[in-house]
Amino acid sequence: MPEHPQVPATPLTSTAGGTVDLSAERGTSVVFLYPRTSPPGGPSAAWQALPGARGCTAESCGFRDLAHDFTQLGARIFGVSTQDPQYQLEASTRLHLSYPLLSDTNRALAGPLRLETFDFEGAELYRRATLIIKDGTLVHRFEEIPDPAAHPQDVLSWLQR
Repeated sequence: MPEHPQVPATPLTSTAGGTVDLSAERGTSVVFLYPRTSPPGGPSAAWQALPGARGCTAESCGFRDLAHDFTQLGARIFGVSTQDPQYQLEASTRLHLSYPLLSDTNRALAGPLRLETFDFEGAELYRRATLIIKDGTLVHRFEEIPDPAAHPQDVLSWLQR
């Protein structure tokens, strides 16, 4: 894979309505991929026991809380999971997210960008990662994310450097 691959032209359903094609976005996009947000009643015991799975909601809210700072740097935030658009819309509303969540139910980004996935209860989910995309080109990726709640600040600090 090239060091800075082009993002594939793939329209993803957005909680803001319509679709977003990350390859066509101009400027800087911060795209955080996460396995899934918890349902309104909270995560299952099986999910809680899965190493690295917890923290999607905290990470999503962290990006929400820093959205103004990202905007000041000219960066747009997108969250991407394999969850269906209706579930994402419910989560976006419940968590008061100020940026769109994008649904990649077919994992169209996984192969071209070599994104890791895993199976949980019969569903193939993205492993947590964050991509920095400039004008349709992947310029940086975060793959080791030990603290999802603190990760949005780490990404912001990277952009500010």
